[in-house]
Amino acid sequence: MAKDVKKETADLSIEEKLKNLYELQTMLSEIDKIKTLRGELPLEVQDLEDELEGLATRIEKIRGEINDLNADIATRKQNIETCNASITKYSDQLNNVRNNREYESLSKEIEYQTLDVQLNEKRIKEAQSAIEHKNEEITHCTDLMEERRADLDMKKSELDEIISETKAEEEKLREKAKALEATIEPRLLLAFKRIRKNSRNGLGIVYVQRDACGGCFNKIPPQRQLDIRMRKKIIVCEYCGRIMIDPELAGVQTETKATEEKTKRRRRITTSEEDK
Repeated sequence: MAKDVKKETADLSIEEKLKNLYELQTMLSEIDKIKTLRGELPLEVQDLEDELEGLATRIEKIRGEINDLNADIATRKQNIETCNASITKYSDQLNNVRNNREYESLSKEIEYQTLDVQLNEKRIKEAQSAIEHKNEEITHCTDLMEERRADLDMKKSELDEIISETKAEEEKLREKAKALEATIEPRLLLAFKRIRKNSRNGLGIVYVQRDACGGCFNKIPPQRQLDIRMRKKIIVCEYCGRIMIDPELAGVQTETKATEEKTKRRRRITTSEEDK
């Protein structure tokens, strides 16, 4: 079956291949329009989801830091109790000293333990202040999460609504495009997709407009335009690399032909009036 399809695509004339390719481009452009309709919503939804995840991670990290600070406070309180017990013991011993040397030694120990108590109390106050600040940060992050979650729900609702409206049309176009791709020579289709991917407007095949490429609008020499109209070979723009076809094959009426038709109509009207 696959061999038969390949054989059929190979048997197609250049004109038929170009016609199929342009029809495929038209379908893919319609799909691009549907995607454009969604705008930046998918990216906005993704950004909001990433931000929410980041805020949740941040809150978890802050809570871990608070736990560490509380553990440090508990340790320092224990140190203060130990120091106070030592101060009481050394103070009792001062009453029973036998010489100045013992007195000075005990006095220094009491002074050292007192300084240690003061240092621990200072560190506890700093830790408590840090905990207060971190709790405020958690409150701020939590409020921000609520706001972002509300924004996310709204954006998701908008996106779901647009997707539901365009889903059937998009699927139908994709099915038609897939069926049409089967009629195009694989090598030509691959080249077309590569050109389309590198084009900012997603156009891989364009028709000649006002003696210029319909993609980059650079002028096309008359001889090259003639080759395009002959439809004997596949011709690409030497500037942008897009495949080019003549307007007639694309089903587009040029300004010259439109002017000629208007002139013919006027002549017919004039002739009929003269006959009367």
